[in-house]
Formats: sequence, C-alpha cells, structure tokens
Amino acid sequence: MSLHRHLYLATYDIRSNRLRTAALKMLRGYATGGQKSVLEIWLTVTEKREVLDQMPHLLEEHDRFCLMRLDPRSRSHMLGTAETLADPAYFYVG
Repeated sequence: MSLHRHLYLATYDIRSNRLRTAALKMLRGYATGGQKSVLEIWLTVTEKREVLDQMPHLLEEHDRFCLMRLDPRSRSHMLGTAETLADPAYFYVG
C-alpha cells in the first residue's frame, strides 16, 4: 500500500444542510485549506477510493461533487481575502 499523497481540489454543491455538513466533515479530515464548499486535500490512493466510495451516499439527485488532481508544484494565485495556505509538517489520519 502506497502512502504517497497527491493534491486534489474537492468541490461540492449539496442542497441538504445535513448532507452538506456531513460532506464537509468527511473532507475536512484530509483538508489543508479551502473555503466553504471548495477544499484542497491530500489523498493516498486508498483515501481517494474511500472518499469516492463515501461521497455518493451524501448526494441527492441534483447535487454535485468534483475531485480534481492538482499539480503541487504549481503556484497558487489568490485574490480578495484569501489566506496563503501552509501545509503542516505531518498529517494525522485516524
């Protein structure tokens, strides 16, 4: 099992408050930053599979979820009141 992590951008549009809160709670376990329904997350292959297996249970007919792999070498450009993201020295997944 590989512990190598890849950077992803997870976005969702979920109408139900209960399901949206559950999705946010699940994704924040992997997040290094983000705002509201857009999060930057680092996932191993196994964690990515877990997220993709769990998310359909949190979506209803007109809801959406998108997981896009990002290049961690790319420079982020932020406008407005966004904060520069800082990755922790380590990640705890428990």
